[in-house]
Amino acid sequence: MAQKGQSVLTEPLHDYLAALNKCLGRFRTGNLAAIVLSFVFSWWLYVPMHELFHALGCIIGGGEVSRLEISTMYGADFLKGFFPFIESGSKYAGRLSGFNTHGSDLTYLLTDFSPYILTIFFGVPLLKSVSSGNSSPLMNSFKFGISMPVAYAPFISVTGDFYEMGSIIVSRVAALLMPSVGPERWRSDDLFKLIEQLFVPNNVHWVADSIVVLASFLLGIVLVFTVYWAGTVWTGFTTGITNRIRG
Repeated sequence: MAQKGQSVLTEPLHDYLAALNKCLGRFRTGNLAAIVLSFVFSWWLYVPMHELFHALGCIIGGGEVSRLEISTMYGADFLKGFFPFIESGSKYAGRLSGFNTHGSDLTYLLTDFSPYILTIFFGVPLLKSVSSGNSSPLMNSFKFGISMPVAYAPFISVTGDFYEMGSIIVSRVAALLMPSVGPERWRSDDLFKLIEQLFVPNNVHWVADSIVVLASFLLGIVLVFTVYWAGTVWTGFTTGITNRIRG
């Protein structure tokens, strides 16, 4: 649950500001450098891990993975030696471009959602530990930098994975109302690219497209905050267990 005095909507910003104040309340160049360096390192590790969790979610859900594109700067050439479906090079930092859910929306959702398990069980708890713990400012700075890419990944992906999760649900309902139009029409992990494809001259479904895309985007936003809230709940649960053990 949200901290006392905080709502689910404001808690992500509150956590960021509280952690930043704990690290830089008394400004030191070394602490700022620790935040920046640990953030860059965490981002570099998280990007390929994020994509591998997509693949893992698909496989666990009963699907198949044939192509996972990762930019060379994130170690694609090294990872290819362990995962044969990885291809080096992509216009995205990483993208699961070849997978088969065998028509299962649940497998599709699991594929999209799997990387955000890290947000719930690692990113949010680590971020919150900065403001609630007793570590030194320098150690807090390292924790803050490491936590940010993972804790705030859902917000970064609001027009990507979270739009796609929303669209899987909304498009399934829309397809029941419009049997002649397949749900795949509205599904994408790139909202802006989808808009370019849908909203062209002579689009006979522009009203339905507008409603479904907007509803999918709004549902995606709800899911973003739900994931962060789940991380808050997990943090409270583990903190309670730890306090009971120490008590």
